[in-house]
Amino acid sequence: MGLESALESALWEATRPAFRVRYIHDLNGQPLIPLYASYGSASGKTARAKLARIVRRAPEVLVKVTGRQKGGRHVKAHLEYIGRKGDVEIESRDGEILTSKEDIAERAAEWSDTLQWRSRPTVSSVSLVFSMPARTDPDKVLGSVRALAHAEFSDNHDYVMALHTDTPRPHVHLTVQAEGLDRTRFNPRPVQLNRLRERFARELRARGVVAEATPRRARGQGIAGSSMALVKLRARLRAGSSGQMTDADRLTNEPAIAVARGQAALPAFVANGTEKWQEIRKAYRHAASALDATGSTEDREIASDVSGFLDKHQGMNATPEVFAAHHSRLLNQASLLKDVIAPDQPPPEKERSR
Repeated sequence: MGLESALESALWEATRPAFRVRYIHDLNGQPLIPLYASYGSASGKTARAKLARIVRRAPEVLVKVTGRQKGGRHVKAHLEYIGRKGDVEIESRDGEILTSKEDIAERAAEWSDTLQWRSRPTVSSVSLVFSMPARTDPDKVLGSVRALAHAEFSDNHDYVMALHTDTPRPHVHLTVQAEGLDRTRFNPRPVQLNRLRERFARELRARGVVAEATPRRARGQGIAGSSMALVKLRARLRAGSSGQMTDADRLTNEPAIAVARGQAALPAFVANGTEKWQEIRKAYRHAASALDATGSTEDREIASDVSGFLDKHQGMNATPEVFAAHHSRLLNQASLLKDVIAPDQPPPEKERSR
């Protein structure tokens, strides 16, 4: 295997998504190593660029399903929300701007009337958010989502979008009509969400914004974070405004305490994730070796950055592992405090109230 093929194969092994990817190969064409889960095949140039973005911590795009609206009333309420009651422009598939309440109500009715014959409530639209880190040009984020939506949905699904800049992270709300012209329904699964992430990153790069879309495990990160509702609830708990402990907190903390006390083992998925990360590290090392062997100054710089990246990410920590380590430190601190206090030292007397 040549140096280029070794680099491409190693990078694909490190960055391929967790789900099975299906490909249609041209039997008459030259066999190539797939680099992206949805977009074409790798070349030496694209493989180098992708590896450099990963190890140099290029900003990762965020694409998330935020909800599914059922019925015209629900769709109307959602569109009013993303339009901030008329303060934010809502752009349609055809470039129209929905400004009035009548425009929004009409669009909501169009998306829902065709579903009235169903015997039970059916999803009328699916809402997604496309987000980038702070200080990203909002207009380029909107332009990227506009191009993505036109390429992915315009032939079969109606949609609207709205740019929000009221938070440090510029983001676009994209709401897609669930029922397509050919009666197929838009119900994004992991494969399609991964495709949308990659398309979003590619459109951003075409507009001069450095962006990448890789699986968390390719970056040495464990399972994804908590839902926004849970994050906000935990913030209220820390602030003292809410005394309710969530089931998610309880389910996460109790096994972690048991692990820290040596009463239980970490869940199997933690060990599986750690094992997979070691395989990914091996693939990155192979890619670095292939680059270092070319003799190119630019390739050697990327190889050096790969080595630095691996040094900083020795292991992959999933949430239960982090909680277990935290409780273990607390137990060790408590044990040290007991050792510091002399055994013959009497406990301090409490002052009696008179």
